[in-house]
Amino acid sequence: GIGACGELNTADEFVGAMNVQQFGVYANPNNAPICNMCVKITGPKGTVKIKIVDKCPTCEFGDIDLSPVAFKVIGDEFQGRIPISWEGC
Repeated sequence: GIGACGELNTADEFVGAMNVQQFGVYANPNNAPICNMCVKITGPKGTVKIKIVDKCPTCEFGDIDLSPVAFKVIGDEFQGRIPISWEGC
């Protein structure tokens, strides 16, 4: 669907949603500096690069919600939540 950054994305794209605290508050979220930012995420199974396209209101500080295809690279889907580290790329 259409995320907070104003783009239409699908589950087979390497995209993610940043937690609200780190996404920030903007009158027009499409203008958030984090929109379209490249993030390299490392999880138990590996590392993946994604583009931030949305914000995640239920995520905790430091969390990024990933599309299914991106999540499969770093973890097993049945786990739901996994420990990650991330940095800009």
